[in-house]
Amino acid sequence: MKKISLLVLVLTFGLFISCKEDKTQPETTKTVAETAKKVKLKLESKSGSNTTGNAVFTEEDGKVKFTAMISGLEPGKHAIHIHEKADCSSDDGKSTGGHWNPTGQPHGKWGSKEGFHKGDIGNLEADANGHATIMLITDEWCIGCGDKNKDVLGKAIIVHSGTDDFTTQPTGDAGGRISCGGIIE
Repeated sequence: MKKISLLVLVLTFGLFISCKEDKTQPETTKTVAETAKKVKLKLESKSGSNTTGNAVFTEEDGKVKFTAMISGLEPGKHAIHIHEKADCSSDDGKSTGGHWNPTGQPHGKWGSKEGFHKGDIGNLEADANGHATIMLITDEWCIGCGDKNKDVLGKAIIVHSGTDDFTTQPTGDAGGRISCGGIIE
């Protein structure tokens, strides 16, 4: 009789623990989904180019991951920056304003000790077919947090015809604006 009682007690305890684990699993999944933020945008051609693409900003645990896939580029290096305004209405992309630089730093390579704009993403390399991909993960940006020094909402992604030299002020001598996408919810 003691063996049966002990067996029933062990089975009841095991059932209680497994049910408890099942109940917590959806909560964990829900919490992760609620804390992740994502903004997707299309990059439209500008300045008579055929350059288009898609970009995604995803924020989770205080870090933003930026990924862009571009096509229609001339083979080689092209600058990609975040500009001040999400206004891609002009044919030349200049309606976006200058590089996003809320902290008043000199133009430079991302992470440079000498300084860099928050929008100085850098260069991407287009292959022989005109395709390029770039990815960056940073805690220097946020999505919709309201911090004027970090919030990428209301800005634009610009792809340039030339290469960013990381030196020339204030633009890196990157050339014309050949693709544009507003970062909006």
